[in-house]
Amino acid sequence: MRWSDGFIAVDWGTTNRRAYAIGPGGARLGEMEDDLGILSVPKGGFPEAVAAIRDRLGYLPMLLAGMIGSNRGWIEAPYVPCPAGADELARAIHWVEPERLGIVPGVSWTEHEQADVMRGEEVQLFGAVASNMVGPVATVCHPGTHNKWVRLEGGRILGFRTVMTGEIFNLLREHSILADLLAEPARPGDSFAAGVQRGFAENDLIADLFSVRARALLGKEEGVEAASYTSGLLIGADLAIGLRFAWHGEIVIMGRPELTELYAAALALARRETRVVDGEQAFVAGAIHLAERLQ
Repeated sequence: MRWSDGFIAVDWGTTNRRAYAIGPGGARLGEMEDDLGILSVPKGGFPEAVAAIRDRLGYLPMLLAGMIGSNRGWIEAPYVPCPAGADELARAIHWVEPERLGIVPGVSWTEHEQADVMRGEEVQLFGAVASNMVGPVATVCHPGTHNKWVRLEGGRILGFRTVMTGEIFNLLREHSILADLLAEPARPGDSFAAGVQRGFAENDLIADLFSVRARALLGKEEGVEAASYTSGLLIGADLAIGLRFAWHGEIVIMGRPELTELYAAALALARRETRVVDGEQAFVAGAIHLAERLQ
């Protein structure tokens, strides 16, 4: 069977997985999503977890991307170093079943003492370029548990920085002294904007996070939504890092709507022009773009 006849693409993360059955011409024939991320699969359980996807979507060739190829996943697929494009990625696929079940490698970047890695976002990035959702020279902000700021040149990943904004917010919400104040969802608005402006302009994030609680205890939080303000603090500090790394001009925000909305609002406050790209569409486009290199 040729890849152009149909295959399954899986975006397998730490806490969830999404799989798509893709038919001839790139048609989406079926999809599934669940919370069986790599941390939920028992030792030795990945073959069974893969078989369950095929039971749902058909016995087709498969490309697995994301944390499934990390040292905490099924089989580690070594990183492709920057500058990296789709051709390098396709050549480095780790085959579990020859030409039928492959794990897509991640991408690494080093510069002087800095080092960074990504897994999964690279498929979305190359898909966005291949489908003209993103130009060949661009800055992409990719919100998520670990937000990525990516520089593209010639349609290849030139370099990137990761900011642990989403993970820190989740840790604060679940395990910190602020937990009781952060139960509500973060949303754009006056409180979020105030947090963004503070986080972007100052270098006091660690102290400002504690002040969220102090202000509530001292009655200075009237009219302030603590979760939105705290999210704004973190995203504002995130922007201060990312905009030092970004190209001039438009910034493409790529990901899920609930996150791209917050970053679009924050970047508008920083007076940067933005455009939003749906991460799911970009992932499917990227999987097709890789599969075309496997014919």
